[in-house]
Amino acid sequence: MALTMFCPAARRQGPAVPRRLFCLGLMSLGAASLGLAGPLAAQDTMVSIPTQYIAALGDTAATSGTDAATWGLWAVDPGPRGVWTEDFAELMAKGGLAPDGWQFDPASWWLEEHGLIMEAPRFPVPAGRYVVTGGREVTSVLTVEPPSSDGTQAWSLADGASLYDVTHLRCRAAVYTAKAGQSCTPDKTPLGAFPMSPEKAMPAVEGCEKKDYQVLIVIGMMEDDQS
Repeated sequence: MALTMFCPAARRQGPAVPRRLFCLGLMSLGAASLGLAGPLAAQDTMVSIPTQYIAALGDTAATSGTDAATWGLWAVDPGPRGVWTEDFAELMAKGGLAPDGWQFDPASWWLEEHGLIMEAPRFPVPAGRYVVTGGREVTSVLTVEPPSSDGTQAWSLADGASLYDVTHLRCRAAVYTAKAGQSCTPDKTPLGAFPMSPEKAMPAVEGCEKKDYQVLIVIGMMEDDQS
């Protein structure tokens, strides 16, 4: 998913290489180079981590909210670990166990912009301060608070950044669930829709309800120097 679309992958070509090269370039930058200046940079240190991805819902113009409990985190890039939709029968013949060891969930399955079935992210996003970017002009610090007793989870972006600002527009992710009384399987996905372009929603699939997510690239975590 995510950064593959900087160099769109042909069918059956591994999408991981261009994504990883781009991410390595981002991770080599310091906080100052990423625009994390002012009091934040003076008090905190950005710690580089292996690139992760956040699947986020919500108003793209929002700079904060209380719905992070609906967001998920891929601690490992799910794109190279995905299975092509046309290989769904082979996947099911193996009991839904993907080559990389994740288990397909027929009740709720994920798809990315090249037509790869992905493992589900972890819900909710763990509390912390994530350095996030959409691979465009803006890099910001996303603060995710611990879940509240009422089940909500607050989040905010630094320096007035919006969710849109840190969304990687060419990275797509959607989760599909069955409509009442219908069958919802990846082999019904219209293959001609791929690869997806940024202005289009992920394709409808016969028998399925669909929920589109924005994807944020996580390139580091913030640590308090005074802690």
